[in-house]
Amino acid sequence: MSLKVYHLSHTDLDGYACQFLTDKIFENIEFFNSNYGNEIDEKLIEIFDKIEKDDFEEFLVLITDLNLTVQQCEFLEEKKKKSSKKTELLLLDHHITGKESAEIFPWYRLDVTKSATKITFEYFADKYKVIEKYADFVDIVNAVDIWLKEDKRFELGKVCMRLVKDSNEINRILFPKENSEYMFFLLEKAQPFFKKKNGYIELDNSIHRLKKEFFSQGESDDTLDNLVARFIVSLLTKNKENMSIFYEGYKGILTYSIGNVSVIGNEFLVKNPDFDFFMDVTGRKTVSLRANGNIDVGEMAKKIAGGGGHKNASGGKLNNFKDSFIYNNIKKQIEDILKGDEGC
Repeated sequence: MSLKVYHLSHTDLDGYACQFLTDKIFENIEFFNSNYGNEIDEKLIEIFDKIEKDDFEEFLVLITDLNLTVQQCEFLEEKKKKSSKKTELLLLDHHITGKESAEIFPWYRLDVTKSATKITFEYFADKYKVIEKYADFVDIVNAVDIWLKEDKRFELGKVCMRLVKDSNEINRILFPKENSEYMFFLLEKAQPFFKKKNGYIELDNSIHRLKKEFFSQGESDDTLDNLVARFIVSLLTKNKENMSIFYEGYKGILTYSIGNVSVIGNEFLVKNPDFDFFMDVTGRKTVSLRANGNIDVGEMAKKIAGGGGHKNASGGKLNNFKDSFIYNNIKKQIEDILKGDEGC
């Protein structure tokens, strides 16, 4: 039987390390990452929407390093019951706040004595020997995640924790697949340092180089900022039709919290002259606009966001915008705003 795994995990080292392991195990797997609150709810809905559209025969919804409320667990049970597909649920976590849910639902496996990465490793290692070679990595994550300061692997864990925390160059809302690939690349490249005497210092010294290695894509050397900008522009160009929006007959591209808007926006417009403007929105309701001379985005910002600025660079605030963690939901809102000028 063909199996597809949808793996939802947290956004820290422990969360990504769980997925790093399952990426080695399952051939057909898709990754989702979430913080707490409404984001979990949106991700669970997205996962089951994908299941209903997918062609695989069996599905596993795997959740790690996130504790779910009883209401969220009941939602999962109801979704599973109503689904036309054969779907199993499995949650592997270590947060004591999930105790009530774990006592009710048999698929909710809770162990407060170790990290979610160690729980995930121990759950799958007997059946999937391929991950046995990552036992040291698992113990490193465990040492820092449950704060075992006397453990000799604690310092390596601290560096790995920062490696994940500070590697936000690829927006996970816009490009979840590439974001996961980036995290897995960095964690794989960290492995050789674990055997060295002062590996935590050497890894710390090498983080910048490892990031440049990922983003260079075989290109000649450049600053990390320039390499990242070109990489992001190439992703936007690849996905530009799905990210297209329109305003008064002008064609634009919509991004979410892309960062470095001036550089990325202008470079995208240069490389894609069929687009007239670049629009970035954030969870704080702010909007940034860039243009190539075809449209006055200062006037556009004034109309849709009570803002203004220059003809080719402007911004404002979309007071009616409701933040979301799913790009298509964000895009639908912006399309409605652009059609009705209801953003102020």
